[in-house]
Amino acid sequence: MIFVNPMNHHMKLFGSMKAGLLFVMLAALVPAKAAPVAPVVDVQQAPRSVFNQPASPKDGRDPFFPASIRPYASAVVSGGNSNDLSSLVMQGISGAPPHRLVIINNVTFGVGDDAEVRTPEGRIRIHCVDITANSVVVEANGQEQTLHYGDKQ
Repeated sequence: MIFVNPMNHHMKLFGSMKAGLLFVMLAALVPAKAAPVAPVVDVQQAPRSVFNQPASPKDGRDPFFPASIRPYASAVVSGGNSNDLSSLVMQGISGAPPHRLVIINNVTFGVGDDAEVRTPEGRIRIHCVDITANSVVVEANGQEQTLHYGDKQ
Protein backbone atom coordinates (compact mmCIF):
# COMPACT_ATOMS: atom_id res chain seq x y z
CA MET A 1 0.00 0.00 0.00
CA ILE A 2 1.26 3.43 -0.93
CA PHE A 3 0.84 6.09 1.61
CA VAL A 4 0.48 9.70 0.31
CA ASN A 5 1.11 12.42 2.78
CA PRO A 6 -1.61 15.11 2.34
CA MET A 7 0.64 17.63 4.08
CA ASN A 8 3.26 17.27 1.36
CA HIS A 9 0.66 18.08 -1.32
CA HIS A 10 -0.36 21.29 0.52
CA MET A 11 3.26 22.32 0.89
CA LYS A 12 3.77 22.09 -2.87
CA LEU A 13 0.64 24.16 -3.47
CA PHE A 14 1.69 26.76 -0.89
CA GLY A 15 5.15 27.00 -2.47
CA SER A 16 3.68 27.73 -5.92
CA MET A 17 1.35 30.34 -4.40
CA LYS A 18 4.34 32.05 -2.74
CA ALA A 19 6.13 32.18 -6.07
CA GLY A 20 3.06 33.70 -7.78
CA LEU A 21 2.62 36.28 -5.05
CA LEU A 22 6.29 37.23 -5.27
CA PHE A 23 5.93 37.68 -9.04
CA VAL A 24 2.88 39.96 -8.65
CA MET A 25 4.62 42.11 -6.04
CA LEU A 26 7.72 42.54 -8.21
CA ALA A 27 5.59 43.40 -11.25
CA ALA A 28 3.85 46.10 -9.23
CA LEU A 29 7.16 47.69 -8.25
CA VAL A 30 8.50 47.92 -11.78
CA PRO A 31 7.23 51.12 -13.41
CA ALA A 32 5.51 50.46 -16.67
CA LYS A 33 6.04 52.88 -19.53
CA ALA A 34 2.73 53.94 -20.94
CA ALA A 35 2.20 55.45 -24.33
CA PRO A 36 1.53 59.20 -24.23
CA VAL A 37 -2.16 59.92 -23.97
CA ALA A 38 -3.58 62.32 -26.51
CA PRO A 39 -5.97 64.92 -25.03
CA VAL A 40 -9.59 64.10 -25.66
CA VAL A 41 -11.43 66.92 -27.41
CA ASP A 42 -15.19 67.01 -26.97
CA VAL A 43 -16.46 68.14 -30.34
CA GLN A 44 -20.10 67.42 -29.57
CA GLN A 45 -21.82 69.88 -27.25
CA ALA A 46 -25.22 69.54 -25.69
CA PRO A 47 -27.88 71.72 -27.33
CA ARG A 48 -28.99 74.81 -25.44
CA SER A 49 -32.63 75.20 -24.40
CA VAL A 50 -34.55 78.07 -25.95
CA PHE A 51 -37.57 79.54 -24.21
CA ASN A 52 -39.92 81.84 -26.10
CA GLN A 53 -42.14 84.07 -24.00
CA PRO A 54 -45.65 84.18 -25.52
CA ALA A 55 -47.07 87.62 -26.21
CA SER A 56 -50.72 86.58 -25.93
CA PRO A 57 -52.83 83.58 -24.86
CA LYS A 58 -53.14 82.42 -28.47
CA ASP A 59 -49.31 82.16 -28.70
CA GLY A 60 -49.06 79.85 -25.69
CA ARG A 61 -50.02 79.32 -22.05
CA ASP A 62 -48.29 78.43 -18.82
CA PRO A 63 -48.73 74.63 -18.53
CA PHE A 64 -48.92 74.76 -14.74
CA PHE A 65 -51.27 77.77 -14.50
CA PRO A 66 -53.18 77.88 -17.79
CA ALA A 67 -55.60 80.60 -16.63
CA SER A 68 -52.81 82.97 -15.53
CA ILE A 69 -52.14 86.12 -17.53
CA ARG A 70 -48.77 86.67 -15.84
CA PRO A 71 -46.59 85.60 -18.79
CA TYR A 72 -48.10 88.01 -21.29
CA ALA A 73 -46.82 91.46 -22.05
CA SER A 74 -50.30 92.96 -22.18
CA ALA A 75 -51.46 94.59 -18.95
CA VAL A 76 -55.10 93.56 -19.21
CA VAL A 77 -56.90 90.48 -20.43
CA SER A 78 -60.62 91.00 -20.21
CA GLY A 79 -63.78 90.31 -22.05
CA GLY A 80 -65.28 93.77 -21.66
CA ASN A 81 -64.25 97.39 -21.50
CA SER A 82 -60.80 97.31 -19.89
CA ASN A 83 -60.65 101.13 -19.72
CA ASP A 84 -63.54 101.23 -17.24
CA LEU A 85 -62.18 101.67 -13.70
CA SER A 86 -65.57 102.34 -12.13
CA SER A 87 -65.82 98.81 -10.73
CA LEU A 88 -62.76 99.28 -8.48
CA VAL A 89 -63.82 99.45 -4.82
CA MET A 90 -61.61 100.30 -1.85
CA GLN A 91 -62.69 97.86 0.87
CA GLY A 92 -60.33 98.72 3.70
CA ILE A 93 -57.29 100.66 4.85
CA SER A 94 -54.81 99.98 7.65
CA GLY A 95 -51.36 100.81 8.94
CA ALA A 96 -49.45 103.87 10.08
CA PRO A 97 -48.83 106.70 7.56
CA PRO A 98 -45.43 105.55 6.26
CA HIS A 99 -46.59 101.93 5.82
CA ARG A 100 -50.28 102.01 4.91
CA LEU A 101 -52.04 99.11 3.22
CA VAL A 102 -55.29 99.19 1.28
CA ILE A 103 -57.67 96.48 0.02
CA ILE A 104 -59.09 96.99 -3.48
CA ASN A 105 -61.45 94.31 -4.88
CA ASN A 106 -60.13 91.74 -2.36
CA VAL A 107 -56.43 92.39 -3.20
CA THR A 108 -54.06 94.06 -0.70
CA PHE A 109 -51.75 96.84 -1.95
CA GLY A 110 -48.99 98.99 -0.51
CA VAL A 111 -47.66 102.13 -2.16
CA GLY A 112 -45.86 101.12 -5.37
CA ASP A 113 -47.43 97.65 -5.63
CA ASP A 114 -48.80 96.24 -8.89
CA ALA A 115 -51.37 93.45 -9.04
CA GLU A 116 -54.34 92.12 -10.96
CA VAL A 117 -57.82 92.64 -9.60
CA ARG A 118 -61.03 91.00 -10.76
CA THR A 119 -63.85 93.18 -11.98
CA PRO A 120 -67.16 92.32 -13.65
CA GLU A 121 -65.60 93.43 -16.96
CA GLY A 122 -62.54 91.17 -16.52
CA ARG A 123 -59.15 91.35 -14.87
CA ILE A 124 -57.36 94.70 -14.63
CA ARG A 125 -53.73 95.22 -13.65
CA ILE A 126 -53.47 98.26 -11.39
CA HIS A 127 -50.63 100.17 -9.75
CA CYS A 128 -51.04 101.77 -6.31
CA VAL A 129 -49.67 105.32 -6.55
CA ASP A 130 -50.52 106.80 -3.14
CA ILE A 131 -52.47 105.95 0.03
CA THR A 132 -53.86 108.65 2.33
CA ALA A 133 -55.94 108.40 5.51
CA ASN A 134 -59.21 107.73 3.65
CA SER A 135 -58.39 107.41 -0.06
CA VAL A 136 -56.07 105.73 -2.54
CA VAL A 137 -54.79 106.82 -5.94
CA VAL A 138 -54.45 103.96 -8.46
CA GLU A 139 -53.31 103.85 -12.05
CA ALA A 140 -54.50 101.40 -14.70
CA ASN A 141 -54.32 101.54 -18.49
CA GLY A 142 -52.75 105.00 -18.37
CA GLN A 143 -55.59 106.43 -16.27
CA GLU A 144 -55.40 107.59 -12.67
CA GLN A 145 -58.36 107.26 -10.34
CA THR A 146 -58.88 108.18 -6.70
CA LEU A 147 -60.91 105.72 -4.64
CA HIS A 148 -62.43 106.73 -1.30
CA TYR A 149 -63.16 104.31 1.54
CA GLY A 150 -66.77 103.12 1.48
CA ASP A 151 -67.60 104.73 -1.89
CA LYS A 152 -68.95 102.49 -4.58
CA GLN A 153 -68.33 104.28 -7.84
